Amino acid sequence: MDKQRTIAKETEFEGVGLHTGNMTRVVFKPSPENTGINFIRTDLPGNPRVAASYHQVLGAIRGTTIGEGEVRIHTVEHLLAACSGLGIDNIEIYVSNNEPPVMDGSAKPFVEMLLKAGIKELDAPKKYITLTKPFIYESDGVRIEAHPSDKFIVECKVAYNHPFLSEQSATVEVTQESFISDIAPARTFCFDYEIEALKKRGLAKGGNLSNAIVIGLNEIHNPDKKLRFKDEFVRHKILDLIGDLYLLGSPLKAHIKAVKPGHANNINFAKLLVKFLEENKKTEATKPAEELKMDQPVQAPASETTYDINAVKKLIPHRYPFLMIDKVTVYPETKTARGIKCVSGNENFFQGHFPNQPIMPGVLIVEAMAQTACVLFLSKPEYKDKLALFMAIDGVKFRKQVVPGDVLELRIEVIRARERGCKVRGEAYVNNTLVTEAEFMFAVADKTN
Repeated sequence: MDKQRTIAKETEFEGVGLHTGNMTRVVFKPSPENTGINFIRTDLPGNPRVAASYHQVLGAIRGTTIGEGEVRIHTVEHLLAACSGLGIDNIEIYVSNNEPPVMDGSAKPFVEMLLKAGIKELDAPKKYITLTKPFIYESDGVRIEAHPSDKFIVECKVAYNHPFLSEQSATVEVTQESFISDIAPARTFCFDYEIEALKKRGLAKGGNLSNAIVIGLNEIHNPDKKLRFKDEFVRHKILDLIGDLYLLGSPLKAHIKAVKPGHANNINFAKLLVKFLEENKKTEATKPAEELKMDQPVQAPASETTYDINAVKKLIPHRYPFLMIDKVTVYPETKTARGIKCVSGNENFFQGHFPNQPIMPGVLIVEAMAQTACVLFLSKPEYKDKLALFMAIDGVKFRKQVVPGDVLELRIEVIRARERGCKVRGEAYVNNTLVTEAEFMFAVADKTN
């Protein structure tokens, strides 16, 4: 029987956080059986404690943030992946700021520090999470499956519309040995055109070419130009997934098959998997085994709502010729939305902008982002029959022309939400290339009729 693990002695290190840029000192300390993984903020009064649990997730944009109220710890996935890969069930992680150091952008430095501290077996048996039938999660092109297995296997595929990085896939049976050699060294990465937008959003403040792979149009910008693995990008996605899934609170035995995973979907998958397991336990207690149809996969409930053009019109008052979106998908748990605008040569504004060289006016791209944000906000039941009014706009940048035939993808993220208003970040893409970005605020008002 596998026993729970902790570390044998304390170990510590310090470094800069990837997104906050804050210098943080981290101390790993042994913890008794059945106490789990806990973060302790030593820089705050009372040294508040945050459990590494999906219940505590506050955000999952370019990294996983856990916390409660104003107490937050950002970008915990690499550190949690190291604990998962080494089979550490119980540990206290003391942090002197709000984000662990990024180190070299992988989990390898954390693994080396934990191994140096020594792994200690405890008396209590491990508590594995297992499945008796498949579970499938799908959301906007992302698919994550969990199949019954007596091992922890992760199979992953990523796909990008990019000349240097298109598709990669990999499969690993996660053991301590395979994690150390095949997954832990894989570094985080981003595309060069994302950097300015990330920094505008207050992210990647501590990022540089020593702790992240930066991908250009046809090459890697890092000085040595070398990857640790030819498929390092998909391996890092596996690393992130392992870290995020450790927020389940116990090690998982399952065959995970993931297509285009990311932090938000990883967390949504984990939450829905727990709900599925809880419901399945009740079913098994009340129905004979033969009635369970064990070979039939169970589909995850929808974690988003898509509004077609008719549904959009029920939420916002805009009409031709000023309705700038065709469809919007809202993701309530992550407070994000994705709008679609199919740009046609028949658009009325092309008559004057410009007759011989049709270009979509930048102000209308911003308007399309704003309308997508309105759908996100006004889709909440409590805002039925309300209006969303522009209050302020900042940081607008137009990076590329939008022309007839383009499909405009409008990505909206809530920065701050209040009862009567909201601040959001908007980005517009064509073929995954950023064309426009802005931050704006709007207020919610009652309709006059």
